[in-house]
Amino acid sequence: MSGTAPAGPLLQAHALAWHSRPGQAIVSGISFALQPGEVLGVLGPNGAGKTTLLRLLYRHLRPSAGEVRLRGIDIWRWTARDFAREVAVVPQDTPADFALSVRDIVATGRLPRIGRWQWWDGSHDGAVARALAAFELDALADTRFALLSGGERQRVLFARALVRDPVLLLLDEPTNHLDIRHQLDALEKMRALGLSAVVSLHDLNLAARYCDRVLVLARGTAVACGTPVEVLRPGLLREVFGVDSEVLDDPRTGRPWLAFYPSKPAP
Repeated sequence: MSGTAPAGPLLQAHALAWHSRPGQAIVSGISFALQPGEVLGVLGPNGAGKTTLLRLLYRHLRPSAGEVRLRGIDIWRWTARDFAREVAVVPQDTPADFALSVRDIVATGRLPRIGRWQWWDGSHDGAVARALAAFELDALADTRFALLSGGERQRVLFARALVRDPVLLLLDEPTNHLDIRHQLDALEKMRALGLSAVVSLHDLNLAARYCDRVLVLARGTAVACGTPVEVLRPGLLREVFGVDSEVLDDPRTGRPWLAFYPSKPAP
């Protein structure tokens, strides 16, 4: 099903909703379109519905209403194998008790690229080696994944996602466990590859720097969607996040840079 892509958005969500039980909506009425090569940041406070939205996009959850389309086709009409060829995911929570080595974990990212009746014949070794090097994992290649720190595990998951050569990345809080240098390094690599991506982030300055547009959620609904300049304004940040802020210009990037202060109660 992954033939020639039709013109138009790569990914579309239309009136997307998911209910944890009847009458209990976790996300509701969310719509957006992602263009090829675009990075969309999903922002919002804890409990806003960011992880649920990402899980709907990568078929971990079926929507209670609405639909998600990849290349114009409902994602639930794709075979699991074809969908995995197109889409790579870095989830927020990954079991840490894998008995596999770092090299083996990264290599699993290539499996959708291997023919149904083919064996691993070494032709993918170069891609795995490059992914390990790109995320400074060479020295850890033979280490069990379970023995790694949180930040090291996250770098392994980034490498596993990118070694697949996907057309779309779905990233759920991918920088949570990374130090500042590796946060910047991972997001720089994402941008340098020109991939389409939907990424949920807590750090609004990272979103302002690396995202073409941002979708802001509050209580499971979309309250704003647009460029960082259009959306990340003091009034919205006070309403959604409960903080006062000042929006400055980053002299190096020309992107917004946000300073935050505790919100003062109304007199």
